[in-house]
Amino acid sequence: MKPKKIRLLVVDDHPAFRFGLVGMLQGFPDIVVVAEAADGQAAVETFRRERPDVVLMDLRLPRLSGVQAILEICREFPDAKAVVLTTFDADEDIYRAIQSGAKSYLLKDASRDEIADTVRAVFAGGDALPASVARLLSERLDRKNLTSREQTILELVVKGRSNKEIASELGLAEITVRVHLTSIFKKLDVLDRTQAAIEAIRHGIVHLE
Repeated sequence: MKPKKIRLLVVDDHPAFRFGLVGMLQGFPDIVVVAEAADGQAAVETFRRERPDVVLMDLRLPRLSGVQAILEICREFPDAKAVVLTTFDADEDIYRAIQSGAKSYLLKDASRDEIADTVRAVFAGGDALPASVARLLSERLDRKNLTSREQTILELVVKGRSNKEIASELGLAEITVRVHLTSIFKKLDVLDRTQAAIEAIRHGIVHLE
């Protein structure tokens, strides 16, 4: 009796990278790519149709982000197994991906064998986080979560908005914005708006478009 092949869904919005990744993984006798998707919404729909054993998912995707797509898939299929494969190595990206239900997190400079071994480990029911990723995740767990309002305000700070502009845009009093900023500074362990913006970008809490 032949061993079961791992049925894989590959999701990436860059055709050339996706083509190369599929070709590389198809070279393993125990892995078969059953479908591809170029955006998050298509990933959810394709997963629903194909029911792959593992989905290999980029984070930055059109229509629906990788994190949102994994959330949708895991909500509908609690036993789904997802591996993130991305260029983003900030601790907040890792945290959000694992919180969404991803079982592992790899960077795109990972070797062919490392990707395949991770897919196998996740398929077998394990959580396969590389040591460097596990370290960053551990550091992130020491930082308190921002509320959704704080996240929005921090994004506007990164865009260079003043307190007055933030208050006007969000329909808040300026003093309320200042109270939120005080909380943000404490959670990020910074002293001012400039440091907060720098830390937000460095940790991947806010991404520059």
